Amino acid sequence: MDDLVRIPGTRRRIGMDPLLGFLPGLGDWVALVISLDLLFSAARIGAGAAVLVRMTGNLVLDAIVGMVPLLGDVFDFGWKANRRNLALLEALARDREDTRKRSRWLIGAILAAAVILVALGIWLGWRVLRWFVGLF
Repeated sequence: MDDLVRIPGTRRRIGMDPLLGFLPGLGDWVALVISLDLLFSAARIGAGAAVLVRMTGNLVLDAIVGMVPLLGDVFDFGWKANRRNLALLEALARDREDTRKRSRWLIGAILAAAVILVALGIWLGWRVLRWFVGLF
């Protein structure tokens, strides 16, 4: 999906994912459904929850940004979710425990960042509300 053919004169490769992204409204969903096969394969071979969540995150980010016209196509060229997920599975095969630990740390960091962003949003919303009420 990510590295089907090499672009002549470069080291870059392009696959079906960015090409499917050019199909308006449907291409990114088709690419996501095809990409889910790797995720299901990871579950079948016993990848832990942390690795599966990380793989899902790669696919969701690819799908969400991929839906934005033009920007999504450029993003698909650089963000190779399937390549990342395959690398996770290869790392899992080499060292199962280390891959699980790194995946847990990454998920923990993402959750911590989300909590901080929500807290900042609440604080900022409160400040704006107080400022707005103070105008009257």
